[in-house]
Amino acid sequence: MSTYAKRERLLLADLLETEGPDAPTLCEGWRARDLAAHVVVRERRPDAAGGLLIKQLGPRLERVMAEFADKPYEELIQLIRTGPPRFSPFSLKQVDEASNIVEFYVHTEDVRRARPDWTPRELDPVFQDALWSRLERTARLAGRSAATGLVLRRPDGQTAVAHRGTPVVTVTGEPSELLLFVYGRQDVADVELEGDKDAITKLHESKQLGI
Repeated sequence: MSTYAKRERLLLADLLETEGPDAPTLCEGWRARDLAAHVVVRERRPDAAGGLLIKQLGPRLERVMAEFADKPYEELIQLIRTGPPRFSPFSLKQVDEASNIVEFYVHTEDVRRARPDWTPRELDPVFQDALWSRLERTARLAGRSAATGLVLRRPDGQTAVAHRGTPVVTVTGEPSELLLFVYGRQDVADVELEGDKDAITKLHESKQLGI
């Protein structure tokens, strides 16, 4: 596994263990147990994980998720820590590098920022660059249903277009915060929004952002 993907995996596992199975998350309707089950199913049950992207497979995904959520919580945490089995695509370093850094970073923040006393993490510049690289590749997919034009901008001026249209809202922040915003966590993302006032309100309240 890549350095950052492994680090974020272990941070998530430790946080889920510390907070306990009934801890709240930013994922609507999910407690920590449900989030842990999601992570395990995504890596270990490709026959069901397709339901994350294909609507017709949704019912199967829900059934398998429920089965895993019923497992002992400690077992779920251990499955996250040990990582995917050999047959999983996520066991390949290239796939892990491309997919899991963002997945585990976002879900770690889903648990951290669901607490009323959360504080921002200090992330090193190399990790921010890694998150930006992935954000550039997925921005248009995550922002495809945005209600306005959407441009993402780093403090150094680098930009990525998430959605073409007018009026345009420009969201400025560190890559880690932009990721949270464009993945539907607008309420907790530390960003600044510029543009038409009504468009900003519409975008900030949108439930359509994310993959």
